[in-house]
Amino acid sequence: MKVFLTHSYFYQYDPKQWANKTPYPPLATITALAALHDEKIPVTFYDVALDASPKPCMKEMDGTRPDVVVFYEDGFNYLTKMCLTNMRHACFAMIAHAKHLGATVIVSSSDSTDHFSLYHENGADYVIHGEGEQTLLELIGALNDQKDTSTVAGISYSEEGEVKRSVPRSNLKTLDELPTAYWEAIDIERYRAIWKNSKFPFTLNVATTRGCPFKCNWCAKPIYGNRYNSRSPERVVAELKLLSKEYGVHHFWMTDDIFGLKPGWVTQFNNLIQEENLRIKYKIQSRADLLMKDETISELAASGLEEVWIGAESGSQKVLDAMDKGTTLAQISESTRLLQSKGVRVAYFLQFGYTGELKEDIESTITMVKKNQPDDIGISVSYPLPGTVFYDRVKAQMGEKENWKDSDDLDLMFEGTFSSAYYRKLQRYVHHLFRLQVGWAKVTGKKQHISSRYALLIPYNFAMKQMLGLQLKFRK
Repeated sequence: MKVFLTHSYFYQYDPKQWANKTPYPPLATITALAALHDEKIPVTFYDVALDASPKPCMKEMDGTRPDVVVFYEDGFNYLTKMCLTNMRHACFAMIAHAKHLGATVIVSSSDSTDHFSLYHENGADYVIHGEGEQTLLELIGALNDQKDTSTVAGISYSEEGEVKRSVPRSNLKTLDELPTAYWEAIDIERYRAIWKNSKFPFTLNVATTRGCPFKCNWCAKPIYGNRYNSRSPERVVAELKLLSKEYGVHHFWMTDDIFGLKPGWVTQFNNLIQEENLRIKYKIQSRADLLMKDETISELAASGLEEVWIGAESGSQKVLDAMDKGTTLAQISESTRLLQSKGVRVAYFLQFGYTGELKEDIESTITMVKKNQPDDIGISVSYPLPGTVFYDRVKAQMGEKENWKDSDDLDLMFEGTFSSAYYRKLQRYVHHLFRLQVGWAKVTGKKQHISSRYALLIPYNFAMKQMLGLQLKFRK
């Protein structure tokens, strides 16, 4: 059997991400590709990430005439959790083309896990639920040997017009059983050329873990679940060494939901980095409460940690508690101080619009940013994802629109305290304020609060305050 492996995340279909000029290769897809290669399964891989439309991929399908077409999304890319409709429609178009060629279609993604019946309605023969490598290998084996595919764990399928599911598959516990991602299939230079037009050094994505054991009630884990399993530090460092040597890449984005949670992992990782004399820079995601130990931060910094993205979310403890976040404002402040004292940049994920959030909670979030002075921020509004407590709370309030078109949509898809237009303006306002604060620090050579007279330098600041009704006060 001839297998055609691809995915449906088109950066050009997400204007905000395309404008950033920082695309990452589909890491989970090329990990599945490596698993197929290990089993000597004939496979053609096509990366659509940088294409303007599905047409080149469809043309490639025409040339290979595959028996099976697999759409395997990058589950390490947090944007795929959002199930953007631009990508969904692109996938449906490619599924239709594959079916026109007479191929069996397999889909593995967050969106197809959440909406598997919809994918079956649009031509998918099989949807993989959860972690996919083992399931994919068994499913292709059963198809090749013409065996009963219903015995394969972790799938849904259509039988006589009825969608059925097989028994769930257990997650892998020993991630070193999986091969290293098949990086040689990626046109690295094509990615590098785009990064040259950004303001950042060329960066590749590497995963050291799967899953997250914490239970923030708005966070979905459709692929890797509410667990935490690690690759060994030896395997991770070997991959970093390979990418540094073969492709001249020295900056990395560790895609883990939580980096270095396993006791002793960071120490071993740092020791191996030093032994290999590997000079890299990397950024991670973590939690404020996990970064409180000074020794952990020292080891991270010594191994090349350049930037940490913390899920700060809100400057209101009331909102954090409602989210079941499990962190405090004091932990956010102290972890920021400790990291910056070691020369590590700190960035905050901020989330507006959570149920029950009031004007004073928004003001508290802005105050937190002014006081703690992170090095970067990323702002979104609360996004209901199927399978979460938050989604169940607001599901009855949601209309026909259940997914954003692209990552800059920012539509509040439930009945929030304020309108979607309010939150879009709020996002722009806070970004303007933050950039002014950073700019002021560069001009003066030190970080400090911004007085009201300098706040008025923000473009259309007065009009924004009137439209938003924030009644903010800026003090030194």
